Order: sequence, then structure tokens, then C-alpha cells
Amino acid sequence: MEALYALLDEVRIGAGWNKPTPSLYPAPKREFVPAHWSYAIAKPALDAAGRYVSTELAERRNLILANPIEGNSYATARTLVAAYQMVKGGEAARSHRHTPNALRLALDADADVYTVVQGEKIPMEPGDVLLTPNWLWHGHSNESAQDAYWIDFLDAPLVQFLDPMFFEHHADVVEKTDVHNPASPMRFAYARTGPAVRSAIEATPGARWLNLEQRALSTIGLKLRHFEKGARASDPRTTANRIYAVIEGAGSVTSDEHAFAWSRGDVFVLPGWNPAQWTASEEACLLLVTDAPLLAKLGWLKTEEEGAA
Repeated sequence: MEALYALLDEVRIGAGWNKPTPSLYPAPKREFVPAHWSYAIAKPALDAAGRYVSTELAERRNLILANPIEGNSYATARTLVAAYQMVKGGEAARSHRHTPNALRLALDADADVYTVVQGEKIPMEPGDVLLTPNWLWHGHSNESAQDAYWIDFLDAPLVQFLDPMFFEHHADVVEKTDVHNPASPMRFAYARTGPAVRSAIEATPGARWLNLEQRALSTIGLKLRHFEKGARASDPRTTANRIYAVIEGAGSVTSDEHAFAWSRGDVFVLPGWNPAQWTASEEACLLLVTDAPLLAKLGWLKTEEEGAA
């Protein structure tokens, strides 16, 4: 048998009955772990970076929220990555396009801060969600005097794994346009979605949900989740990866041995097959970014039945 293994190794063929690790297993491995990042730490870090990192030096002045597992330096969850970004007052981040779908949640931004998508200037006000789907030109223009901060989300880890990655710079530094479109379908204005989630019909014990209906991001689903002060809720295990960003409010979440307190601007991830127990210490609204639509299309979206071990 050992001689056979040696011969197979020479021709790069593996003995299927002698795999070092199983290729099939009864439940998800949960290699990515729940993790939390604080805006109170990220914002001053971006301010410090702003003194040294120009838009000429870096395509984006951002801080990658890499899941703290061995060997990982990029992905927040298996298929998704999140990052804090800052564009200084009077500055622009150049336009480009790429295969990954992307979106951003505005945290702190004065008037005259825009994402430019396909030749339209779309306002970025606190709590707004803006989409930049696969292969659409997009850049950022901060025409105010104050620095602007937001959170980016992309399905780049998925694209990297599957390999169809393309990236291209725009011929102009930032796509030139005088077209303002506050009502763009690429924008979910929090002035509208905030009140809507507070009165949403869709609800689970302890929380209300608002689905941000969009077909532009085929691999990413978006929802707002609202908690009343003192609310408690539990989520079962699901195969979907979930990244949450806190638009307003504060609370805590526990997932098995992991526990985090969260507040405005924070980001945390609940990778697939991790449960969650929630407590809201203040009225709160969070953005959920998830790969659930992708898994549903593939027939892989599963949720643990109540009472299962």
C-alpha cells in the first residue's frame, strides 16, 4: 500500500480513501469566527492615515476588517469583506469599476459628499446606503470642508475564489458630471428607510425588519433591523454569512462563546452557522449585509430548526 501511495504521489493523483481531511462533513465547519470592530478606534486611525496616505498613494484610504483567523488578511466572512473608508474634505477618490458588487453605508458626512455612479452624483448622508454594482463606474467626491467616513462592503472574496476578477481605472481621475440625482435607485436614503423600518410589518420577536429591495446586487442581500430599547431576540444558525453595521443605537450580541457590545458605527460579523442572541440597551437600527440571496439561488440556504442540537 505504501508503495502504491508513493507511485500515486509521483503522478499527482490522490487516493480518495486516504484523504488527510474529509471532503464531505455533516455540518458547516465554521472556520470563520464571529468578530467585532469599533468605529471609535477606526475613525482616529483613518484620521492618522489621512496625514500620510494620499489618494495618489492609495486607490482607497481604507481599513480592511479581516476575520481574525489564521492565514487570513482580507475577507471578513467567506464571501464578503467590509472596510472603513475616509475621504478628506475637498478631496476625491478616483473612479474605477470592477467585477465585485459593492455598496457603502455613510456614517459621518456633510452636505456635498457624493458617490459618483455612472455619471451621476448621488448624495451620501449619514445612514444612507449606496450601491455600486458589478462593472459600474464609481468614485467619490467630497466637496465639503469636513472629512467624510463610511463603511464599504464587497463580495470580492467570492470573486477572488471563483477567479472572474476584472478591474479598470476611469480615464478621468473622477468621472466628470454635473448631474445630481438624490433619487437614484442606487441610493437608499436613511431619511426614508429609517422611519420605514420603525413601522415595518415584517417582524420577528424583538425586532422589525425592512428589506432594501434591489436587484442590482445579485450576490448580496440588504436589510435594516430595528430594535426597541430593551428588546431581546434570538437568531438560529443559518448557512448565510451576515455582516452588521450599526447605524444608530447600542446593544450587545452573543454567539456561543463570542460576545460583543456594539454602538454607532461599529461592524461585526456572524459567519455562517453561528447563532445569535441580542439585547438592545438603546433603540437601535442596524444594516445587515448578507450572501443569503446567492445561497438561496444555489439551493444552499439552510436555517437550523428550532430545538435542534
